[in-house]
Order: sequence, then structure tokens, then C-alpha cells
Amino acid sequence: MATTPVSREDKLAALARLDRFSRMADNAIVIPFTRFRIGVEPLIGLVPVLGDFAGLIMSGYVLVEAQRAGASSRVKRQMVRNMAIDFVGGLVPVVGDAFDFAWKANARNAKLLRDYLEIELKTQPEPAFPWKQFVVTIGILSALTVLVVIAL
Repeated sequence: MATTPVSREDKLAALARLDRFSRMADNAIVIPFTRFRIGVEPLIGLVPVLGDFAGLIMSGYVLVEAQRAGASSRVKRQMVRNMAIDFVGGLVPVVGDAFDFAWKANARNAKLLRDYLEIELKTQPEPAFPWKQFVVTIGILSALTVLVVIAL
């Protein structure tokens, strides 16, 4: 299956959407008198089992954005690993709720994709060496040299 290249603008738009989503999911609410932040996903995760499934589905959005942005399969595997850790960790009674507050899989995945795309956006393909023009120029210079040598 051929993949279509993703434009620079599409990658930047995906990063902006992902930042908004991960902030809402993992860091939207400041816990008063602390420097801790929580989001909607850990709050949903307080509902036993169903909340954890809902959180997993929410985390799937990050994976969809990674696919749209053209992320490598390595980055997507790391994202799935983070989602699985978040899901399984959240299933543990009581401790799982604290784990959900601390792990922040969406923020981790957003950072993974951001790091990957920033490298991609910085690297422009180097122009290929103009071999054809080089060979033609050498050929012309060689022919001129031969003509000058013959003329003398």
C-alpha cells in the first residue's frame, strides 16, 4: 500500500491538535496548593474498568494523529506500549487510580510524536549532486582542451 507524503503544514497542524488534546486529557486541572496537574482521563479512570476502557479509547486518538502525521512504526509502537502500560496500570484497584494520575500516557505520546516530527521538519533532503551537469561540463572542457592542443 503506497502512502502519500504528509505536508509540513499537516504535520504542524497535527502537533497543534495533539498538544491541545494531551493538555485536556492529562494536564487540564491544577491541583490547588501543589504543582501537580491532572486531566480528564485520570478522572474518567476513577470509574472501575469502564473508565479505563474509555481512557484507552481516548488515547487511541493520539495514535490516529501519529498515523495521519506519518510517524514511523517505531514511534507508533512506543505509543502503543505507553497506552498499554496506562491501561493495565489503571486496572489495578486503588493503586491504579494513583498510577493514572502519574503516568500521563497522552502527554508522553504527544512528546514522542513532537520529537519525531520536529526532527523530520528540520531535516530537508540534501540536494542530489548534479552528476549529469558535472559530466557534461567535464566533457566540454576536455573537448576544448583537445582542440587547443591540436591547434598548437
